[in-house]
Amino acid sequence: MAYKYKEVADGIREDIKSGKYEPGELMPDQNQIAKKFNTTRITVHKALQLLIVEGMVYSKRGSGTYVRKDYLPDDATTNRGQVSPIDKPLGATLTNQGKKVTSKVLELSARIPTQKEADELIIPPTQPVYVIRRVRYVNGEIFAYEHTIMPTSIATLTKKVLEGSIYGHLLKVANLSIEGSHRTVRADAANEEDLETGVAEKIGEPVMVIDQLSYLDDGQPFEISQSRFPYKTSSITADITL
Repeated sequence: MAYKYKEVADGIREDIKSGKYEPGELMPDQNQIAKKFNTTRITVHKALQLLIVEGMVYSKRGSGTYVRKDYLPDDATTNRGQVSPIDKPLGATLTNQGKKVTSKVLELSARIPTQKEADELIIPPTQPVYVIRRVRYVNGEIFAYEHTIMPTSIATLTKKVLEGSIYGHLLKVANLSIEGSHRTVRADAANEEDLETGVAEKIGEPVMVIDQLSYLDDGQPFEISQSRFPYKTSSITADITL
């Protein structure tokens, strides 16, 4: 299904990448954008939410929507924008098909979100979220330690679900459609938790970290996660077509 908000998001994205709107610049209000794309303000709001998730724009309450100051538009020097090309959701099962993927569940609980979590997930501050912690193994070897925050309204999760594939459960059982992710890949120094989960052998050694915010095809964020990987066995490959 072709959603109108995606067409609007594509149009705004191209305007930003082409340099029509400069980094840090205040964009036209939602009514003006709606008029330009011959659509509703609600559709524009959803399109802007998608671009916020991607890290291209941000919203300031009472002021409007701005292009992120750290976004670099396409130009003759860079020939690219600064939105991560590694844009597919991260999942151990989906990225290791044909291999044996297992999980050790460390925590499945629920609580009220922090304000930051509520803002990122675009949910009311009173809406409960799952707290999920688990260690993933591929062919018996440690793959990653995952810490995930997810609204309880998204689907019913159990320990049995967590021992398998959460994304598989969301796709096949909850009938949800996962659109993509905004992802940051970075290096970090191992901490006590990395030692306890087996990601690292000693404090201070390097670990690869992926911070991820994933969203559904209607633009609704559904997951905040951090995955920590052993440096000796982890790598990321991205095929980029210009």
